[in-house]
Amino acid sequence: MGFFSKERMTKGFNMIIGNKRLRFVSIASVVAFIACGPTDTGDLTGVQGRSPWFHPEPPGTVYVKTGTFHTGQGSQDIFQSYLQPNKQMTIVGFWMDETEITNNEYRQFVAYVIDSIARMKLYDEDDIKEKIVPSADKSGGNKLVAELFKKPNPDEEAEDYDPNAPEVPFINHDEVLDWEQKELHKLLYAEMFYQGEERFRGKRQIDVSKLKYHYQWFDLVLAANSDKNRDKYKPQNRKDFIKDEDVLIYPDTLCWIRDFTYSFNEPMARVYFWHPRYDDYPVVGVNWAQARAFCHWRSYQKEAYWEMNDHLPNTENFRLPTEYEWEYAARGGRIGNKYPWGGPYARNGKGCMLANFKPMRGDYGASDGGVYPVRADSYFPNDFGLYNMSGNVSEWTQTKWDETTNTFSHDLNGNYDVYFKEHSDDAQEQAKIAKVPINQKRKVIRGGSWKDVAYYIECGARTYEFQDTSKCYVGFRCVQTYIGRSSMDKK
Repeated sequence: MGFFSKERMTKGFNMIIGNKRLRFVSIASVVAFIACGPTDTGDLTGVQGRSPWFHPEPPGTVYVKTGTFHTGQGSQDIFQSYLQPNKQMTIVGFWMDETEITNNEYRQFVAYVIDSIARMKLYDEDDIKEKIVPSADKSGGNKLVAELFKKPNPDEEAEDYDPNAPEVPFINHDEVLDWEQKELHKLLYAEMFYQGEERFRGKRQIDVSKLKYHYQWFDLVLAANSDKNRDKYKPQNRKDFIKDEDVLIYPDTLCWIRDFTYSFNEPMARVYFWHPRYDDYPVVGVNWAQARAFCHWRSYQKEAYWEMNDHLPNTENFRLPTEYEWEYAARGGRIGNKYPWGGPYARNGKGCMLANFKPMRGDYGASDGGVYPVRADSYFPNDFGLYNMSGNVSEWTQTKWDETTNTFSHDLNGNYDVYFKEHSDDAQEQAKIAKVPINQKRKVIRGGSWKDVAYYIECGARTYEFQDTSKCYVGFRCVQTYIGRSSMDKK
């Protein structure tokens, strides 16, 4: 009888089953064998080791779920209906700021630009860079000025380090820049403050004409529609689609005076942007290019955070909403509503105004104290949780203005986006910009404002401003496309 006879195998198996200790050891051995075996079985399993990822909610935003709505004028405007007939539109979900961007939030952007420019001025001065100054964080220690910025270390084997790339310092914002240090003050004062006859009452004030924000973006639409890129074996050099921007970012505070003839609004021009009383009020005097630059900076800040945390998967960039995204968000999931709260009236049963607008000639909402813009979180939010989608300030959108957009835009995330640069320091490029017809630089604004009559605060009402103009009644808010099917998904 052989060693592996049927009788011996049956007897041994019954012995293991009958002995609890042997049964446990045998099961553990099988599990260990499977666990320690080869992981690559040759089957199609996809790249392993990727953790589940869910789109985190950006602070201060609300989720606008994917949905379909009917865009178009809600009132009986016959002539507008011929130009903009109602159209069914599907919009993919996104995060949207629950309020307009406030003065204090925009000042964070301005402070970042001031700090970055100051550090770059120091970085370019070799005789300053190696000086030792007291620490600005009151820790009592000393430090090199060079610690205010870092540059890639060729000795470190960093994945993203390119020895052939131009040397660009990484600004170390963790080290506080002390403007009062004697070694630094002279240089920064000469480079960034008003000088000589431009000084007012002898005060040291930042020269806002120096506050430029530089950034790059990739023109995917141009790349996708390039004839040369159609042949994938002879692609066009992608440098043709990388765009450089330099934008003056300080708000135009004089718009309060410029927008109204024979009117006294000088106090708002003096204090609205910087005074702490207006911290939570919507920023105005920001043109379309500045709003776009703010969105890039906000995206860059978040991207830096993800990269700092072991290169975690990044979110989509912040941007201005398309006009259809804006209208869909304003309607709050309702169908055919005239206003974000429904309608058809702009006052509630007690006669209180439901938005900040101009209810009649000569009356700018003085009955509820909202003559100018009010706090960004005033009045009740709509069903999505968004404040002031009607009134307060009109809002920039990404969309180029055309009277008949509904007739040709796609019914999935429709948008009409034609981009023209606002300004260039290059003389030849600036000459080309100057030749662009002015009607090509119109951008859609939505929502109506504190100085508009009720018609313009309707969900379907639309008008425009030129992208290089700044108004005391136009602000903006950001959106971020949601990555995934729905925020309710669990896997």
